[in-house]
Amino acid sequence: MSRIVYVNGRYLPYDYAQIPVEDRGYQLADGVYEVVAVMNGKMADLYPHLDRLQRSLAAIDIEFDLSHQSFEIIMRELLRRNRISNGVLYLQITRGTLARQFHYPNPPIQPHLVIIARHFDYQKFIASKAGGVKVITHSDIRWPRPYIKSVSLLPNVLMKQTAVAQGAHEAVLINSQGYVTEGAASNLWIINEKNELQTHPTDSSILNGITRAKLIEIADNLGITLAEKPYKLPELLSAKEAFLSGATTWAVGVIQVDDHIINDGKPGPITQKLHKKYLAYVRGKEDVE
Repeated sequence: MSRIVYVNGRYLPYDYAQIPVEDRGYQLADGVYEVVAVMNGKMADLYPHLDRLQRSLAAIDIEFDLSHQSFEIIMRELLRRNRISNGVLYLQITRGTLARQFHYPNPPIQPHLVIIARHFDYQKFIASKAGGVKVITHSDIRWPRPYIKSVSLLPNVLMKQTAVAQGAHEAVLINSQGYVTEGAASNLWIINEKNELQTHPTDSSILNGITRAKLIEIADNLGITLAEKPYKLPELLSAKEAFLSGATTWAVGVIQVDDHIINDGKPGPITQKLHKKYLAYVRGKEDVE
């Protein structure tokens, strides 16, 4: 069966799906996106992802009138047509197609919606990261509004590639004030010396992760004290535990930062507990211990 994608109201074979060459997303990165994990046929945190999609659209003045319920129907049908029960859904909305100009078209043009569904082997991924990952530090070279989930990801690509070239999983970003913000494609957490779960607050310097929000809820249910406050590199290096989170990575233990080993070089018990609880949630078994 050919892989099917959704483009502007039509389900099309992948090889026949097209967007005009003057699409503003292609030429100007004038668009936003979301990524939704799918496990056992369940779309994890779908409506929170769609809420954030709407916030991103509003932040760059794109009007796209489609209800959450309609999005869900489209995405479930796309999963059905692709026979996917474990995978990833990628949604992208751009401002539309017009002869190249920097300013917004007036009157507004019709935005483009593309949704792609792919299989993803979560069990293989989980097994590959069970022992934790190495990260590197990198200056935060993104634009000052990373809370908008823009398709303009070249700085993230460059930072991630630097990490991969050094045999690392992720680049941990440090801003101009010296604070650790997040990863190039993830949020970052530590267990500090007070045994608090600490992460950067949701101000304009990070993307407020949907998985991040769910992990905060899980931590609260487990009685784990949360501290949303900035911290610098020495606090990361001296942390009892550290981990990354994201839509398809959940809670992945960080065991090395540059050449420094975190604690004993193994994912810590709180990291593992949060990962296990989030995995149970995604699988639709929130009561699993």
